[in-house]
Amino acid sequence: MSEGLTHLDAAGAARMVDVSGKDVTVRTATATGRVLVSAEVVALLRGGGVPKGDALAVARIAGIQAAKRTPDLVPLCHPIAIHGVTVDLEVRDDHVAVRAAVRTADRTGVEMEALTCVAVAGLALVDMVKAVDPAAVITDVRVEEKTGGSSGRWSR
Repeated sequence: MSEGLTHLDAAGAARMVDVSGKDVTVRTATATGRVLVSAEVVALLRGGGVPKGDALAVARIAGIQAAKRTPDLVPLCHPIAIHGVTVDLEVRDDHVAVRAAVRTADRTGVEMEALTCVAVAGLALVDMVKAVDPAAVITDVRVEEKTGGSSGRWSR
């Protein structure tokens, strides 16, 4: 197996990386994604008339909760202290842009937490609008930037 795949042991079996020897540093990650929706959903979101209620608030809270629960969902993620999460949702003409920023002071990064945050915020939004737009699609979920740790800053 490739030496770059840290979650595999010498035999190629999945393992949880031991981070106990790493320094505690401030680490951040920002991720983005989009939820493609119909013009009708855009109009409802801009006008506050989604039948199930405040879809953007529900998506924001779902994303925050997801960031905190990432190790329960992604098997090899370390349970770490999440010190801050912001989730921004912006209604655009054909989609809702989702942006999450996650912050910690710990021994490993928060990229997976930021990605999970965006994905689950998108899922919650789809759940809120599916009666109006059953074709809503979550797309383009990706890390935009990470900081901290020995590798420092990375940006797309």
